[in-house]
Amino acid sequence: MDIQGAGSSGASGSALEIKALQLAKSQQERDGRATLQLLESAADVPKVTSANSAIGSNVDTFA
Repeated sequence: MDIQGAGSSGASGSALEIKALQLAKSQQERDGRATLQLLESAADVPKVTSANSAIGSNVDTFA
C-alpha cells in the first residue's frame, strides 16, 4: 500500500483550491467593475418628464 500518494494528492488539492479561490476572486472583481460601470451609465440617462403633470397621477386600485 502506497501512503505517499495520498499526501502528494493533498498538496496538489490544496494548490487547486488556491487556484479556484483566485479565479473566484478575479471573477468577483470583474463583476464588481461591470456593476459599477452599469450604475454609472444609468446615472447619465435623462429622466423622462411629461408636459402634463396630471398624467399618471390617478391610479385605478380596483381589480
